[in-house]
Amino acid sequence: MEEAEELCDRIGIFVNGEFHCLGTPKELKARYGGTRILTITTPPEHEAAVARLVAAAAAPAPAVRVYGVSGTQKFALPRRGVGLGAVFGAVEAARAAVPVLGWGVADATLEDVFVAVAKEARAFDIVLAFLFASFFSSVKTATVIGYIYVFGSSLLGEALLKNFIEDITFPRRWLVMMELVPGFSLYRGIYELAEYASEGRNMGKPGMQWVDLNDPVNGMKDVLVLISVEWIILLLVAFLLAHRPTWQPLFLFGFLSTKHSSPSRKPDKLKRKSSRVHIDMEKPDVFLERKVVKRFLKVKEMGMRNMIICHNLRKMYPGKNRNPDKLAVRGLSLALRKGQCFGMLGPNGAGKTSFINMMIGLAKPTYGTAYIHGMDLRKDMNEIYANIGLTMGDSDRTRASNVLWTNEESHRCYSNKVEESLKNVNLFHNGFGDKSVSKYSGGMKRRLSVAIALIGNPKVVYMDEPSTGLDTRSRSDLWRVIKRAKKDCTIILTTHSMEEAEELCDRIGIFVNGEFHCLGTPKELKARYGGTRILTITTPPEHEAAGARLVAAAAAPAPAVRVYGVSGTQKFALPRRGVGLGAVFGAVEAARAAVPVLGWGVADATLEDVFVAVAKEARAFDVLS
Repeated sequence: MEEAEELCDRIGIFVNGEFHCLGTPKELKARYGGTRILTITTPPEHEAAVARLVAAAAAPAPAVRVYGVSGTQKFALPRRGVGLGAVFGAVEAARAAVPVLGWGVADATLEDVFVAVAKEARAFDIVLAFLFASFFSSVKTATVIGYIYVFGSSLLGEALLKNFIEDITFPRRWLVMMELVPGFSLYRGIYELAEYASEGRNMGKPGMQWVDLNDPVNGMKDVLVLISVEWIILLLVAFLLAHRPTWQPLFLFGFLSTKHSSPSRKPDKLKRKSSRVHIDMEKPDVFLERKVVKRFLKVKEMGMRNMIICHNLRKMYPGKNRNPDKLAVRGLSLALRKGQCFGMLGPNGAGKTSFINMMIGLAKPTYGTAYIHGMDLRKDMNEIYANIGLTMGDSDRTRASNVLWTNEESHRCYSNKVEESLKNVNLFHNGFGDKSVSKYSGGMKRRLSVAIALIGNPKVVYMDEPSTGLDTRSRSDLWRVIKRAKKDCTIILTTHSMEEAEELCDRIGIFVNGEFHCLGTPKELKARYGGTRILTITTPPEHEAAGARLVAAAAAPAPAVRVYGVSGTQKFALPRRGVGLGAVFGAVEAARAAVPVLGWGVADATLEDVFVAVAKEARAFDVLS
């Protein structure tokens, strides 16, 4: 600023691709720098006293403290409200009360003018930014369009608008219409300021005054009115656009009513009401689990020592780019005892990973909590870390393995535990124990992950598909290790293998759309939901229709539901109560007499059939609701 004031005859302050003021240094300071700067230095402990004295001397005009470090303070005093006499009076009052080490007073500098003009120019740009933000979901796209707007409006203003302004035959109303574009109105304002500044310099005038707004040729009055009105209107429009749930032609009426309001914005009262209705629609076993959890919470000390208790856990992910919020876990309640293996079955995206992430501290619950052997998930996470084991994804598993095998010394210190764990998962012999983890196959890494999770006798172990990718023998060995380990801890297992769940789990919960839809032992679930027998019959493809008719006739009046049919092999679900084994054998004999039967079989419903039935039922309920 000192260099500009020393060398320049005229100065232009350039903001956002366009000039916002033009004139000589003196003109700019007279127009924008309407303050005096009082600098006063005292011992640091007297800063507050000096500030009060300066404020009292300047009253009723404001004395704005703009700087203060180690006893040196700067105050901005308005020229019109505070004369030099008042400034000297403030200094004398300060001297009488506290030791003043130095002081000075000066007019506003060119730097003060620059700051004032830049703030004025950007106030309107901020409102425009709020408005434009409602139309963009990508930051990069918004940035590019913003630059195009700034430079484009400046270039068009210079190339197009300037010619129309200087053309006295061009209708004024069309100029006003063009100035509705914010960039053009800013250009017109700067143009008028520059013209008056140039005239003032050449003719010895002070530049544009307030009385000059009445000049019919001066367009500054139109500019000020347009910018003021547009500032209010655009700010209101930006607010409405930012709060619309979805684009609708009459979104303003939707905003003012509750009919079209966003679900995430509804009052808490409505949320509580819908939650209460949802609980009433729960299955009896899930509702009973909630009651069990509440009963344990009433006797905290005695009832929670060897248990995992999840109480109304919820996880909400906020929506981005105007998408609705995602409720990944919907009020999960669960009670597990020591010595149990609990299996979570569910389709991809059901919310199982979100639940596990909350339990291991990777994500905070939006609502609710869990207790692990009496330790609160919200308050005692550091203690919980010391009592849990975890099998992780490939990248995390490699990182955890590298921690265990970082150096030979740590290996020797825990050699007994390491050897025992490696033997349990069949990784100790044949030189596997001395190999680097990076040379292990995928199945070996998965077994190693289980071994690491069980070291240290954790109270809770979380396992994510532990046997995926293993051969039959390794899988059987691993299952045996898990069965032995669960005697001293609680295991929570997520898997897509129904065979694994049935083999390892004492209790199973089928998890769909963020909530349990059934809970119980494998036998209970098959008895409750798998009330069918599956008849599989294979004929030549051309006889499929005849075979289906014969099975339907033998099962009548009970329905025979065809659930599968490919290349002559068909599966039919026959209800247990309506169709006995005698009827099934009769259907097969009738089919054999009519068409060539290449093979057949009958079996009770499996856990996989239960899972498919529950998942379909849950999705059907979601569609209806």
